Amino acid sequence: MSERIQKYLANQGVASRREIERWIKAGDILVDGELCTLGQSISGHERIEVRGEVLNLKANVHSRVILYNKPTGEIVSRSDPENRPTVFENLPKLKSGRWVSVGRLDVNTSGLLLFTTDGALANELMHPRNQIEREYHVRVQGKVTNEMMSNIQKGVYLEDGIAKLKILEVQDGKGSNTWCRVVLNEGRNREVRRIWESQNLRVSRLIRTRFGSIELPRELRMGKFIELTLNQIRRLKNSVR
Repeated sequence: MSERIQKYLANQGVASRREIERWIKAGDILVDGELCTLGQSISGHERIEVRGEVLNLKANVHSRVILYNKPTGEIVSRSDPENRPTVFENLPKLKSGRWVSVGRLDVNTSGLLLFTTDGALANELMHPRNQIEREYHVRVQGKVTNEMMSNIQKGVYLEDGIAKLKILEVQDGKGSNTWCRVVLNEGRNREVRRIWESQNLRVSRLIRTRFGSIELPRELRMGKFIELTLNQIRRLKNSVR
């Protein structure tokens, strides 16, 4: 039985489907020595080379998902021209396949970040149609007014479209900083920060505390990870269509 190569490689945990499609367009994937084409069907018995590396693929690989408590200062990339530390340096080594990040957190954001060996699952969890909740603990510089809260919950205009928070709760408004709990259903680049910037407030600290049904354990130290249980993985899979 054959299937499209981007779906096959994603299921094997090579990368997310979108990343594989980018590699195909860039000419970075060879199938039996020939340049791969987008949507090409394969059986799984071919010799597949990705970015100069011949893959050792196995059938029926079970999904693994880990939760990593990302510190600030680390980037969600496998390499960095500025030689900054990357999140992948602290992840467990795999005998085959690779860890695929479920979305990204910017270098100054800390907290919950999921990784999986199942690229198709990663792709589904990131897809906007599934509207998976992301929860953050946010510290902004300045006072959050009722007018600002109303603006944000109605929707503010950003350069890539209207954005709004599903939930916004002010938790501590004393002093020059204000802590808030926010929830939104998408993961656009720097979206939480840009929403607050639209109200002339700067985010000075941003921590992701929940992704869908998975919460960041209080006891998990920064730079450490835990593997999700089968029940937790099942709940994640049930959250996507």
